[in-house]
Amino acid sequence: MSSSFYRVSTANMYDATLRNLSARQKTLVDLQENLTAGKRVVRPSDDPVAAAQAERALTRISRIQTEQRALDVQRNAIAQAESTLGDAVGLVQEIRQLVVGAGGGARKPEDRKTYAHQIQSLREQLTQVINRKDTNGVPLLGALGSALEPFTGPLLNNPDYLFAGLPGQAASSGAAIPTTVDGHAALMFDPVRDGVYTATVTRGAGSSLVTSAITTSNREALDGAQYALAVNTVTVDPVAGTTVVDYTLTKTAKDGTVTTSNVTTAPVKTGQPIPITINEGPDTVMSFSLTGTPAAGDSVALQPSSSLMGTIDSAIRGITDATDSVAASQAVGQALANIDAGMERLHNMRGYAGELLNRADRITGDQDKRSIQLEADRSRAEDLDMVQGISDFQNASVGYEAALKSYAQVQRLSLFNFIS
Repeated sequence: MSSSFYRVSTANMYDATLRNLSARQKTLVDLQENLTAGKRVVRPSDDPVAAAQAERALTRISRIQTEQRALDVQRNAIAQAESTLGDAVGLVQEIRQLVVGAGGGARKPEDRKTYAHQIQSLREQLTQVINRKDTNGVPLLGALGSALEPFTGPLLNNPDYLFAGLPGQAASSGAAIPTTVDGHAALMFDPVRDGVYTATVTRGAGSSLVTSAITTSNREALDGAQYALAVNTVTVDPVAGTTVVDYTLTKTAKDGTVTTSNVTTAPVKTGQPIPITINEGPDTVMSFSLTGTPAAGDSVALQPSSSLMGTIDSAIRGITDATDSVAASQAVGQALANIDAGMERLHNMRGYAGELLNRADRITGDQDKRSIQLEADRSRAEDLDMVQGISDFQNASVGYEAALKSYAQVQRLSLFNFIS
């Protein structure tokens, strides 16, 4: 049986003990730093993977905050645009009431001119409203890009109003909404999209002709063409009690091509509206009726209306120039039908602006949820569990204190202490 003896020198023992004490001290200092910072990962070297996860979370949170600031600017712009459309709706409603008032059969020419002046004042206010800008000087109804004054007019040529910009509406994204509303869709009339036409009557001798509102269909085939109806003869059959109108219809296409045709209406009971139908091939593109008492020499010009503002200007001219109640009735009837069409577009675009505001609220809610999730991811990656941290610190403190006491006792165990 053999025995083994190990000899540990006093110096080596002291060095090992000091290394252990230094390691315990460093651990205690690190735990104290974690407690004071409230983080498990104070520097990337503590946990490179967790530090990278926390950095990615912080980057995404910063991006969400940037997107949210941009969304707040966009929301404010759309809120102003929605308010602008509301102001425009209010003005147009007032104009409509005045147009109705001007069409009263008992109105004198002087009364109608007074109404026309009031309508003119409101139309000027409407022009200011629809060209309103946001706090950055950008038109609120600028569509995809426009001049600083999107709506120009009235102009001397045809069309009398123009939209100085690119029609259309920018699309929303998952984190943003447009900053402007499509003013062209709100206030301008497109022949194919809207098919809004105005009938202007020039009466012959003994005529009391008035037309109804114009109804359009198959607008792609109509394609914004202009028409002129000239009454050639009006034949009244006193025995059958019917009326037949023979007229010449002249079409002017958008490319300037002019075609002419002669048409005779079917017999209609005298005193009843006479239906007029205009066809393009097999398709009916326009219909209206003649009321009152038509006469040879009457003419009706059918032109597409360029905009709501142009409709209002036509109403102002028709009411001002009306010499009698029949002419006033024609101007008022056409104006009301087209103003109602314009009001419908205004309401539609205002509703769309409201939906954009709702979308902005939904985006904000989604971004808040994402921020909470990312903050939780960051916290899990680098934040310290305070209860666990305090427990670890206390354990390390007790261990370090015990190591110091044991070292102090072992340091006295030396042969020289006994020899001396």
